[in-house]
Amino acid sequence: MKNSPAYQTLLVFLLALNFGIVFFDRQALNALMPFVEPELQLSQTQIGLLASGLSFSWAIAAFFVGRLSDSLGKRKLLLVIATIAFSLCSFLSGIATSFVFLFAARLLMGAAEGGVMPISHAMVASEVDPKRRGLAQGVAQNLGSNLLGSFLAPVVLVAFATAFSWREAFYLAAVPGLLSAALIWFMLEEPEKPAETAEEEKAGSGNYFADVAAALQVRNMWICVVVGVLMVAHFVTTWAFMPLYLTEVKGYDPSTMSWIMGSLGIAAAIYSFTIAGLSDVIGRKPVMVWLPLLAVLGPLGAMYYEGGAFGLAAIFFVGWAVNGVFPIFMATIPSETFKPVHHATVLGLAMGSCEVLGGVFGPIIGGALNDTFGMDSFLWLLIGLSIVSGFVAMGLKETAPAVLARKGLVAETV
Repeated sequence: MKNSPAYQTLLVFLLALNFGIVFFDRQALNALMPFVEPELQLSQTQIGLLASGLSFSWAIAAFFVGRLSDSLGKRKLLLVIATIAFSLCSFLSGIATSFVFLFAARLLMGAAEGGVMPISHAMVASEVDPKRRGLAQGVAQNLGSNLLGSFLAPVVLVAFATAFSWREAFYLAAVPGLLSAALIWFMLEEPEKPAETAEEEKAGSGNYFADVAAALQVRNMWICVVVGVLMVAHFVTTWAFMPLYLTEVKGYDPSTMSWIMGSLGIAAAIYSFTIAGLSDVIGRKPVMVWLPLLAVLGPLGAMYYEGGAFGLAAIFFVGWAVNGVFPIFMATIPSETFKPVHHATVLGLAMGSCEVLGGVFGPIIGGALNDTFGMDSFLWLLIGLSIVSGFVAMGLKETAPAVLARKGLVAETV
């Protein structure tokens, strides 16, 4: 039955699975870069541009597909269309014969994938009990994406590319999305469009950019956007260059590299519910401040740790706890700050801003620094992004319902 605990669990599971497949496709190129780079003769700057191009089109889609789903109220339909589209785009990456071809394929994939998460979070916000919202949104965004995208993708795709070729690995990555689209279509119900008061309907019918400007005047919103820009830059830059750094600078073979990078996926999958669930209890602000500061361990370990692969994976595992805050600044805090009728719009704003600024410019800057100063330059960029994020998050206003209740406060939405 819709809105029962069982249905809410099914909803979160299928959305987590679907976003995991999104990230499986998105991370495929990063994991396969040691195979792709020599064949297509890519520079570090071009590698950064490939990651940035996908982030750019992802961001544009997040802005406008989120808004479209608010207007139409057809969240499930749009989600299924997007899932089929990004699956088909994976085939294009597999037939690329040049940088330009591959760049165009990644642009198309980003455009198809960008609307998936704003719609998914809006569905969770409207269908799941608010007391479990942080945990549910953490699982929906991080559990599947990290088990499938950050862990399984490098391990499976590198092994497949070693046995066959990187092109066949891209073809393999395209299949699961088609199955996921079918599961969503047949097993989930279309959420009811949020009821609007006359005042809210009038406010929501204005110019999109005026609505965005108004949202950014809310303190929690612009802080989430700033932290999101910095941390998405950290995430995308890490995945764009770390696999090559581990093989070309640290000297690991591709298989060992895939398992080290896979440790990030296992870590983030665990943190997806532990950190999100912890924020339901102790508050959003503490985890938003401290975990970005902890993230400096990863790049420092990559530069200075000289032991075996297991030890480096353990360092990465601890530092990657920061991945647990991604659904908090992208979805939980914005959805607790604004009324339900605006959720997909403000979630699209949060995610789109992160991608178009952090996801686009982070890898470009990292690649340019690597070409100019050496391949460890991107690691210093990661350290700077982490430290600034932690300090910016100190300005957040707490939104966790349980924490506000203990303080005798009532959540206010705008």
